[in-house]
Amino acid sequence: MRPGVTTRCAVLGDPVEHSLSPVLHRAAYDALGLPDWSYDAVRVPGGTLAGFLDGLDESWRGLSLTMPLKRELLALAGERGWECHPRVHAAGGANTLVRAGGAWRADNTDPPGAAAAVRERYDAPPARVLVVGGGATAASVGLALCDLGATRVELLVRSVERAEETLATIRRHDSAPEVLAVESADRVSPADVLVSTVPADAQDPALIDRSGAALLFEALYDPWPTPLAAAAQRGGLAVVSGLDLLVHQAVLQVAQMTGSSVPVAVLRDAGERALLERAGRARS
Repeated sequence: MRPGVTTRCAVLGDPVEHSLSPVLHRAAYDALGLPDWSYDAVRVPGGTLAGFLDGLDESWRGLSLTMPLKRELLALAGERGWECHPRVHAAGGANTLVRAGGAWRADNTDPPGAAAAVRERYDAPPARVLVVGGGATAASVGLALCDLGATRVELLVRSVERAEETLATIRRHDSAPEVLAVESADRVSPADVLVSTVPADAQDPALIDRSGAALLFEALYDPWPTPLAAAAQRGGLAVVSGLDLLVHQAVLQVAQMTGSSVPVAVLRDAGERALLERAGRARS
């Protein structure tokens, strides 16, 4: 890197304007004493990732990727022969791209970030898991819970056919969990952990009682609390939030991009302040 040139990083996705990632990564740079590092949110629609990456100069060091680019990056990395962490293929997608020695290296910090977020709030074995939704986040959290000992993962989805890729991803876990899907909430089985990866307006708070879960993993962080999170809090359940997931996976990304570690609390505090400011603006 040439002296005086900012080292650039960003989160890519579509939509991406409401992402908290810039707040978190900038807080990390402040804590690490990296004034010449920048981190922005850049809208990159699906199908355009290759062209965007081809236009980056040597000042770019790292990228975080959100929907709809995680699976697109996996395919692109395969086409171009980029190095991939084994969990990229295991998860069926990547959320991290870091330039190392002139070449890009792909990773997925969602599964280890999710596992760390769960262990922060809940130390019992998550043997039975019910996941609402069948997309990339469902796959990452499902794999994380299998890493922690889940032996049965059930997906509640609108279409089993559309969730086949996620079902296959979780089935490939080394622990060989039982993985199945249902299309009706009336057919779900009891669970130790309930995971929600769907929008707030698609949630059914009755699942808290129906599942009998002791922990809710709510992948959203805004709006908060979601209907499921509010029901879980009323019932005294442990709750892992989307902010918990975001900060834990971002800590891992910061370490890869900068080569330095930053405490989880630094990122969580920054994220909580930003969400409070958003809520204040919404009320005014």
